[in-house]
Amino acid sequence: MQVRPRGHEIVEELLRRGVDLPNPLTLDIGPEVDPDRISADGVTIHPGCRIRGAGTVISAGVTLGAEAPVTLDNCRLGPSVELKGGFFSRSVFLEKSSMGSGAQVREGTLLEEEAGGAHCVGLKQTILFPFVTLGSLINFCDCLMSGGTSRKDHGEVGSSYIHFNFTPDGDKTTASLFGDVPRGVMLDQRPIFLGGQGGTVGPVRTGFGTVVAAGSILRNDVLEDNTLVLAKPLPGLRRPVAAQSYKNLAPTVTKNLQYLAGLVALEQWYLHVRKPFFDAQELGPLVFEGALEVIAAGRSERAKRLAAMVAKVPGGTGDTGGRDQLRERIGEVLAVFESPPGVEPPTEFLKEMRASADQAPTDYLTAVRHLSSAARQAGTGWLQKVIDDLCAQTAALVPSMKLFVRT
Repeated sequence: MQVRPRGHEIVEELLRRGVDLPNPLTLDIGPEVDPDRISADGVTIHPGCRIRGAGTVISAGVTLGAEAPVTLDNCRLGPSVELKGGFFSRSVFLEKSSMGSGAQVREGTLLEEEAGGAHCVGLKQTILFPFVTLGSLINFCDCLMSGGTSRKDHGEVGSSYIHFNFTPDGDKTTASLFGDVPRGVMLDQRPIFLGGQGGTVGPVRTGFGTVVAAGSILRNDVLEDNTLVLAKPLPGLRRPVAAQSYKNLAPTVTKNLQYLAGLVALEQWYLHVRKPFFDAQELGPLVFEGALEVIAAGRSERAKRLAAMVAKVPGGTGDTGGRDQLRERIGEVLAVFESPPGVEPPTEFLKEMRASADQAPTDYLTAVRHLSSAARQAGTGWLQKVIDDLCAQTAALVPSMKLFVRT
């Protein structure tokens, strides 16, 4: 007697529970998928979709494959997520986030509430805070972007934008911060606009309210808020290339450490502030677990890339002694980000946040918006101190490098 693959049995169970499967015979569901991690409340899975991975979670109201088939591999989807077509692997999508067809979203990606992209968007090791919107034909890997207060006042990345994240020396110590974590989580900052047909050569940092004109290639930090940038095209040039010279080593290392510290701060925000909102949702604890895994994976990725670059840096030139010291102590430097930070959230801030959560137990965005100005300042100060303390610890380990301490 022939035994049918368990994937067929999962499809039958989903149908019995009321999941909307317009053409169930076209679905390809791996036998490792746990049907108990798929909600029966308003979920629609269109024809041709493939679902893989024991870690996969599909929450209430999710729609998959409305424009083209979706391949879902070990992703965790919060309520009312819409993935219209494409490939999605080891990533997390929070409530009402969305992606158009032709997407390729790979590991280490976290889209928070109502963030999303249009068609043909490539993401990897990318974190988008609420409302951030990507146009079409975009490659936006290895970066974090925050800013914006609502769907009508959101951060924007124009179509055909590229975050250049790979150097001629083969390094990926190029992660960029558009906005920041301490202020970005408060959902009250001016949105950032990156104009279409442009790009950023990472690593860079920008303030909130930055506007980069269409067609511009951003190569330098824009630390002031509310700044318009029209980048000039580079003049023509031909000269010998000095491979692996690392002339801007200290700024590059600094930006990588600041990015790592920002991920630690974001993790603290999830642990101390966001967890109750996930707990109040069906399958929410599983989505929360996935978000923490993505943030931890981001730390591991950045640490791995920084260590690989430092191993290639030649010593004895430029910043005398600093390069050798960095190479000797890079393990100690990176270990700083693995220990819990010694900065606790302010009691009054947590008290007000929890009171706000009691009023809207499943509505994280509304709860944050209802925080008082004093609470926002206290919460931002806490997260900024987490970052500053981590950066100060790393700078103290390699004093000859003369890293920037204040972020």
